[in-house]
Order: sequence, then structure tokens, then C-alpha cells
Amino acid sequence: MQDAVARLGGRAVLDGAGLQVGAGELAAIVGPNGAGKSSVIRAFAGLLPLTGGVARLGGDDVATLSAQERAARAAYLPQERRIAWNLPAIEVAALGAPFLAAEEALDRARRALADVEAAHLADRGVAEMSGGERARVLLARALATDARALLVDEPIAGLDPDAQLMVLERLRARANAGQAVLASLHDLPLAARFADRVVVLHHGRVVADARPLQALTTEVLQAVFGLSGRWIDGPDGPLLSAGRRHSPPVGSVMEPLET
Repeated sequence: MQDAVARLGGRAVLDGAGLQVGAGELAAIVGPNGAGKSSVIRAFAGLLPLTGGVARLGGDDVATLSAQERAARAAYLPQERRIAWNLPAIEVAALGAPFLAAEEALDRARRALADVEAAHLADRGVAEMSGGERARVLLARALATDARALLVDEPIAGLDPDAQLMVLERLRARANAGQAVLASLHDLPLAARFADRVVVLHHGRVVADARPLQALTTEVLQAVFGLSGRWIDGPDGPLLSAGRRHSPPVGSVMEPLET
């Protein structure tokens, strides 16, 4: 993505945003509510038209790709978890492999459900599940694809701590296996623990893009998140010791940092 500009309801949601994710890399997008995290992911998925700049999948402008071509290149997990029909979980997960024969798609769906520790839900209707269970099924749908990129919007929102770790471990494993993974997250310590890079968005602009602790500096924590904090070493990765210092001024824009 380069110099991306987009508007929703007359409001600028992306204002010259630029970033890229390579194969074998897990990049986490972080930022306050309304910073543009979902807009970046939707733009890469071809679901948010740009009024300026370009978003590319596999080197091609996503706006020039058909829906089938986009689906073959990137799996997309939206933040919204509602499912219109009360289908069994196995059938929902199989929708992630639309280009395969039915039996092969179901087999891949079973493996994906097992991968997210939801094999026991295979025959249960998704409308009869808790929100956390449904989130696992939708993640399995995204994992059932063999697309080169994985775009996930708030995949751990509303999950209990154990499930959050499981989801991020699966995304980390996908990146290690060669997929390009882009995930929006609110939990800064988990982003620092699992991501190769952290991309900080502020008012639709990328203000930091670097290794986690190089992106989430004291300056960024204060200017973007209104936090006074520091990172400390924990047994399983970096921990953030922080307090609320102030709210970033309304309408303020932080200049991109040199990294």
C-alpha cells in the first residue's frame, strides 16, 4: 500500500497511509479507535475503494482484480462476527476453500477447526454458539484457504486470554510457514510479543513502522495512545508498565517517526 487515501461518510479514514507485508511476516496494525486499522485491512482486501494511492495484492493493484482473484490471493477475516444462516461450523469453515471440490474443502475445514481447537463444534449450528466459539469457526474459515496473504481484523477481540494466545500462536505459525499476515490489534503487549513488525496508525497515517519496541517508543505511547509507560522484560516477552497520562488532543496529528 502506498499513499492510500480513503473516505467514509465524508470523513477521511486513510490519509496517505503506506505499508507492506512480505511473505513469512506477521505485521500488527495498532492505534486508537478510529485510527484507520480496519480501513487498511479492508483496502487490501479490495473492500474499501481508494480515492488516492494504491493497495496491491501480489504486486497487482487490488482494484484491477476480480473478486475471485482477490479471494485466491488473500483470506480476509472481518471484525464483524455475525453469520446470517445457522449453518454447521464445518460448512462455514469450508467456505474458506471455495475453489476445491466439496469433499476436499470439508477435509480442509476439519483440519482448520482442529487447528483452532474447535473440532468438537463441527456439526453445531453457528447461531447456537457463543461469540467466542463463533470467532474460532470464522478464524478456521480464514485458515482453510491456501491464499498467500491473511488479513485479519481484531481476531482476538472478546476472547478469553487463553483463546487470545491460541489465535496469535496460529497466526504466528502461518507467518512462519510463509504466509504474509496482517492483523489489527488493540493489545500492545501481545502485538509486541508475537509480531515481527508493528505499524502504528494515527488519524489515518502511519507514524511508526518497525520492530515492535522500536515502533512503540515512549514518544509514540504518549503522543498516540495518551500513555506514560515503559517496556520491561517478562518471562514470555515484553510487558508494558503504563498509566494514563492524557488524552491525545482532538484533531492532533503526530508526524511520522524516523525508524
